[in-house]
Amino acid sequence: MAKRKKRFDWLLWTPRILVIIYILFLSMFAFDVFGEGYGFPEVLIGLFMHLIPSLVLIALLVVAWKWPRWGGIAFLVLGVIFTIFFKTYQDLVVFLLISLPVFVVGGLFLAKSPSS
Repeated sequence: MAKRKKRFDWLLWTPRILVIIYILFLSMFAFDVFGEGYGFPEVLIGLFMHLIPSLVLIALLVVAWKWPRWGGIAFLVLGVIFTIFFKTYQDLVVFLLISLPVFVVGGLFLAKSPSS
């Protein structure tokens, strides 16, 4: 029996890996709450508030993992929401760091989704 080599499916795994890296990148900004000198309850509340975008991205990743087409659409909508809510359209660098990765991931999930 001949061994078949399994090919790594780049289009399947690239958006998933990019989202995980992007979530870690956004979550990094939540740690600034520790340097503000707040008490323990305020730090917990501040940490939670700063992690809301990351939690939304985690929820969308779960959806996209199961249903790539719906996840891709959701990421594109989230990209528009990020652009408007965080006003990333005002600065190109901010747009490239905050909004563009969400659009790219949405497009990659749609590219992999079956056309039915």
